[in-house]
Amino acid sequence: MAAASAALALTACNPSGSDDGRSGSREAEYKRVIEDPQPAPADVIEAAGAPSGVARADDGSLLLSYYVGNVEDDEGPAASAWRILDPDGRTVAEHAEHTDAEAGPTAYKGIRGGFMRVPPRVGAEGAYVLDVHGKQHKVIITEVALRTRPGDILLVAPEPILVYHPATRTVARPAGVPENAIRLAVDERGTVWSLNQPLSDEPYRVVWQRGGRTIGHTVVPKPYTGGILAARGGTAALSLTQGQGTQGLLVTTDGGGHWQRVLGGGIPFSALKRGPQSLVMELLADGRLLVGEEGGRYWLAGDHTNGLFHELKTPAKFTSLTVYGTTLYGIADSATATYDLVKDEGLWISRDGGREWRRYQQRR
Repeated sequence: MAAASAALALTACNPSGSDDGRSGSREAEYKRVIEDPQPAPADVIEAAGAPSGVARADDGSLLLSYYVGNVEDDEGPAASAWRILDPDGRTVAEHAEHTDAEAGPTAYKGIRGGFMRVPPRVGAEGAYVLDVHGKQHKVIITEVALRTRPGDILLVAPEPILVYHPATRTVARPAGVPENAIRLAVDERGTVWSLNQPLSDEPYRVVWQRGGRTIGHTVVPKPYTGGILAARGGTAALSLTQGQGTQGLLVTTDGGGHWQRVLGGGIPFSALKRGPQSLVMELLADGRLLVGEEGGRYWLAGDHTNGLFHELKTPAKFTSLTVYGTTLYGIADSATATYDLVKDEGLWISRDGGREWRRYQQRR
């Protein structure tokens, strides 16, 4: 995947406070934006302060999504927007719409030639593709399960399990996935990795398949159960949970030939306080594993063997951290909707494994 261009306008770490002296005006503008039946993209983006998500296409274009929810209630009016930037960081398209707080933020994933709108967690309706120019394209939604192919992208897991086939612009369930699969990952080779829950007192298992046919499996060592899966380029990782905590990792770097348990390796798993549901685990294009939790601390492996990790020094408290290629995209934002900005709010980008961070600023 092509690297995002360094020509994006970025600023060095420059901490700023959350009080801009305009709290009253921000509240009034915020309320105006969410009640506007046809909000302007710039107004939604200004009110949001930070993107809710970032996606990168194969040419380095970025899609930044924004969401402005109802501060007082989890119901009521809201607004969402997206802005597409070319590899030089210039806006090429943007869009905003009125919505409601119950719908929540819309998520996108970077694909070849554009961005895929991830459908809501119930069904596949609402899925579509945006090309890098912002033009919307329909996708085919089928009830027929299809075999995965290289380049397929997992959209939603664990329920419903849906995969996008770029070659045919089709959204479907992956064929051959066991009924007792509770977690899923799909790598760029089209290999489906699943965590299968036992039907009796048997241990959990990780199973990997390609083209609907099982290639191999491994047993999750007791007393652990499985958490989440990540897979890329022959490397796959499963978080090991016990009770309500993450206790370690189960990792393969040779396509399932050999597995290693990482119960330390520089990660103080006892420091993961928010539970397995908040765990973040992603693989960089060079095989290094990123582990952490939303709103907390993050650790990055020193090399592709994923045996030793070091803690990332981040310029702000990230509510989310995403990987595209070997570039890290961290978002600093409030955990809940608020009229004011938080300290160092915005999108932060690192292209050197977290050694140096730059804050994104719009380039016109």
